[in-house]
Amino acid sequence: MNLARRILFFCLCLVFAAGSAFAADKKIKAGFIYVGPVGDYGFSYGHDQGRQFVQNKYPWLETVYIESVPESDSARIIDRFIQEQKCDVVFTTSFGYMDDTVAAGKKYPDKKFMHCSGFKRGDNVGTYFGDLYQIYYLNGLMAGALSKTHKIGYVGAFPIPEVVRHINAFALGAKAANPAVTVDVRWIYAWYGPDKAKEATESLIASGCDAIAFTEDTPAVIEVGQDHCEKGEQIYTFSHYSPMQPYGKDSVVSGQLMNWGGMYAKVLEDIHNGTWTNEDIWWLAAEGAALLGGSEDELINPKFVDDLKKIEVSTQDLGKLSVYDLVLKRYAQMKEGVDVFDPFAGPIKDNAGNLKVKAGERASKEDLLSIMYYVDNVKGSVPK
Repeated sequence: MNLARRILFFCLCLVFAAGSAFAADKKIKAGFIYVGPVGDYGFSYGHDQGRQFVQNKYPWLETVYIESVPESDSARIIDRFIQEQKCDVVFTTSFGYMDDTVAAGKKYPDKKFMHCSGFKRGDNVGTYFGDLYQIYYLNGLMAGALSKTHKIGYVGAFPIPEVVRHINAFALGAKAANPAVTVDVRWIYAWYGPDKAKEATESLIASGCDAIAFTEDTPAVIEVGQDHCEKGEQIYTFSHYSPMQPYGKDSVVSGQLMNWGGMYAKVLEDIHNGTWTNEDIWWLAAEGAALLGGSEDELINPKFVDDLKKIEVSTQDLGKLSVYDLVLKRYAQMKEGVDVFDPFAGPIKDNAGNLKVKAGERASKEDLLSIMYYVDNVKGSVPK
């Protein structure tokens, strides 16, 4: 009996060792599809930094990517990655790739797909996103406090919930620091459109805006702001996705940075370990995905720290304090989780006077993913 048990134990050990060796030797090939060029210094650049992070981290991982893929062409590129590149998983990194990604999941049931920013999933199709709306709120606090004209602007790529959510968070932050401030939006209908972004920025400045944030994947807005600063007109700008402060040393106050590396590591480790599920991953400041800063070394440009320390505001929970201290305290709260502090806590009304989030409540994730209205200090209406 003892001998039989020993033999059984020995066999199980061999099986376990073989399985472990298989897992360790298992290779994964991942394909990444980007809507813009990796040199855009914005959204696609950020994703590619995440790809490079996991490529260097895991010896069992091989990655390939293709940049500047129009959303109308994503199905063809997915086919190429599966059929020619033999990818095990494909990451599609633009909202407009959603339907083609879901269709590919049905076409290739033995492969895995992860779509960034979408809401449709399948048995082998998951979704993921690192959202920056919390950081936009912090930048809004600074924009509202620093603005001398009480007019701030926003250059938006496309009127989709993600960008509308960011505009509203920016506006809510600005209002918390300066109840008189209004937000004017210019839509450019391009993720990568530096010329359009520059034109929209000049238009906002001409209308009286002296603080401007944006969703567009180049430093174009910041370059316009810096140009005006060098001519003696202070324009405050806020970096987007990447550390763009070097492009506007006299203009960039702060910004939002995105860390995709940790999220890509989680997904690929799950696939490698056989524990992947088609979950919806939603990471914010608490998960280390959304970061504050116009540069990697400074949360706030030192040029503007003294000004922000001189401006005081009153809050219900923290009392009276400087905007500088408020930004740091809110950021610390966000890192603890949305239950501690979230920009979309009621009461919140749209700019038509309709109550959207009741007092004592917080907008749900589903509400935020579908938001298509402007809060009450944003001018105009969301284009249909």
